[in-house]
Amino acid sequence: MSVTAPARVAAPSRRVFGLVCGLVALVVVALLSIAVGSRSIPLGTLLDVLFQRDGSDSAFVVWELRIPRTLIGIAVGASLGVAGALMQALTRNPLADPGLLGVNAGASTAAALAISVFGLTDLRAFVWCAFGGAALAGVALYAIAGRGGASPVRLALAGAAVSAALTGITQAVILLDQQALDQMRFWTVGSLERAGWTTLVEVLPFLAVGLLLAVAMGRPLNALSLGDEAGKALGAHLGRTRLVTLVAITLLAGAATAAVGPLVFVGLAVPHMVRAFTGPDERWVVLYCAVLAPVLLVLADVLGRVMAREEIDVGVVTALLGAPVFLWLVRRGKARA
Repeated sequence: MSVTAPARVAAPSRRVFGLVCGLVALVVVALLSIAVGSRSIPLGTLLDVLFQRDGSDSAFVVWELRIPRTLIGIAVGASLGVAGALMQALTRNPLADPGLLGVNAGASTAAALAISVFGLTDLRAFVWCAFGGAALAGVALYAIAGRGGASPVRLALAGAAVSAALTGITQAVILLDQQALDQMRFWTVGSLERAGWTTLVEVLPFLAVGLLLAVAMGRPLNALSLGDEAGKALGAHLGRTRLVTLVAITLLAGAATAAVGPLVFVGLAVPHMVRAFTGPDERWVVLYCAVLAPVLLVLADVLGRVMAREEIDVGVVTALLGAPVFLWLVRRGKARA
């Protein structure tokens, strides 16, 4: 029984129109993110600051705090949405998300060890260690599941094993080391609050390469969705397609997790929402996820700033929004299955 309800496939013209609408929504949400916060900035002042930067307090808030935070929210949202779509296509598991294959757990373990063993507190070093851990988790996953062709079932089982082992190590480290616990607290929840230009510059190359690989894998993944034998008949190279897709997932989910911490729901439910409109064509699914997932993440970040007197981390907001929406998707899928 499939979780995702049968989708009415939109015509190409409707898909293009929908993508344009999504881009417009992304621009609107980005402007909202720059304007809204503990200190709201009027639209007129915002436009003046954007087009004519000066030395005012508003200019500092916009250019040094809000714009980098918004841009990294867009980059991370696109990466998690696309990574989730790739994972679901690769494992043929509608419940797959960026945490299924152990990439998030690898980033968390490396970050915890970097703090506890090496005493690292610099954000730049922290990001690189977390990304390195995600990459090593991806290598370990393929080494375990790669024998015999890295089938979807083997990938899912190996990912669960790697994730469980790494999560246990992370929990042991932060329970035994108070410094690691204090440093990891903000990161494990998932937050854009500390994101700045440095973080964006560090992770953007990896995210860009991952997105390019994801776009390139759209057609081969469409062939594999019909089954291994049908995919071979259509000219898809099974091992190469799975390896390149896994590399793309590692780059996207690893860099995103390293930058802002593990975020739930974004990579899980957005691909389902997208397929309800585009159908199963992974080329369109990837494009739509790259646009709509940032809309969700940046909007959740804005809500976290205004929902309470103290700012709520975006990871908490995405979980609060995501749980009921995904339960609705599951019930809707069962009702139509």
